[in-house]
Amino acid sequence: QVQLVESGGGLVQAGGSLRLSCAASGRTIKNYRVGWFRQAPDKEREFVATISQNTNTYYADSVRGRFSISRDNPNTVYLQMNSLGPEDTAVYYCAADRSYGIHTTTREYDYWGQGTQVSVSS
Repeated sequence: QVQLVESGGGLVQAGGSLRLSCAASGRTIKNYRVGWFRQAPDKEREFVATISQNTNTYYADSVRGRFSISRDNPNTVYLQMNSLGPEDTAVYYCAADRSYGIHTTTREYDYWGQGTQVSVSS
C-alpha cells in the first residue's frame, strides 16, 4: 500500500510560483509512475503532468512550458509551477501506479493523495 501526501499549496499572486511536493510513505515510489491532477470548483478532475519510472515527462497543453515535474529522490515527486494565473486555481492531487506508458486519466492511477489547495489571485 502506498500513501501519498501533497504539500506546498497556498495563495500566490498572478505571475508567481509555487512548488508542490508529493511524498510517499509505506514504500518507495521509484517504481511507480506519478501524476499530478487538479480539480477546480464545479469542474472535473483534470490531468496536469506525469513522470515515468525512468523520468520521462508529459504535460497538459495548458501547463506545458510553465510547469515542471521531477523526481529527485525515491520517495518524493515535485511539481514546479511558474507564471501562475487565476485559471490555475484548484485543488492539486498526486497519484501513482505501477504500470508503464503515458497515463493522463484518473482511472489509470491506483493511489491518490488528499490534495493541496492552490489559489492564484489576479
